Amino acid sequence: MSPLRSSLRPWGAALAALLSLAACGDEEEGPTTPPVDAGTNMPGADSGTDAGTDAGTDGGTPRPSDPYADEVVAFTPGDGAGFGQDRFPGVVLGPPSGVGPDNGSLDVLSLGREGSITLRFTDVGVVDGPGVDLLVFENAFAQPGGRTFSETGRVAVSEDGTTWRDFPCAAQDADAGYPGCAGVRTVQANPANGVSATDPAVAGGDGFDLATVGLSRARYIRITDSGANGYGGTSGGFDLDAVAVVNGEPLPGASP
Repeated sequence: MSPLRSSLRPWGAALAALLSLAACGDEEEGPTTPPVDAGTNMPGADSGTDAGTDAGTDGGTPRPSDPYADEVVAFTPGDGAGFGQDRFPGVVLGPPSGVGPDNGSLDVLSLGREGSITLRFTDVGVVDGPGVDLLVFENAFAQPGGRTFSETGRVAVSEDGTTWRDFPCAAQDADAGYPGCAGVRTVQANPANGVSATDPAVAGGDGFDLATVGLSRARYIRITDSGANGYGGTSGGFDLDAVAVVNGEPLPGASP
């Protein structure tokens, strides 16, 4: 999703239409998802926090105290990338900056057509626990009619940074909501609103279960633009906000 286009949504309809012509003039229209159950993405009363390992649990598994990616291992931008590079790498590290279902965050890095980024966790690794183990946050936003403007990405994980397991991603299957892809669901989690980025029930974003690819743990995640999105200007393709560990454990040598 184009972060430039999403930033216009809070304005009035006439002004937004006028400004979008100037800001997004050469950007192609990206894919949209069919209507989804908004209840699965909206904040709940018990949103939890990320303050420590006892801040919340999922099926008895403590949530990690530092659940976010720590390092960028590699970034290969594709055509149409550029947005967010002035704040790189910090823009993709740390918590997501979701602004709810009707807006897309500008705290993102645009990967461009088939661009790719590899991130590493250095203190808390992902482990296969109950349900979703990892969340990936883009900046999708809701559109009139119950649809969502989405730009999809393929996700792969690795324990050693050499051998990778790819999650299946149906980037052309809009009717089914792009099953297996990142960049589909809107993002609610934001440090400013108290919505936990490690609770799949309220955080938004797209969840991934290591059991799907036959791994028990992972320390690396790679996200690649699917090549099936809108491209133009410097905000083309998948826009990465953040990644967060849901089920994790301290890595050897990590500080407590």
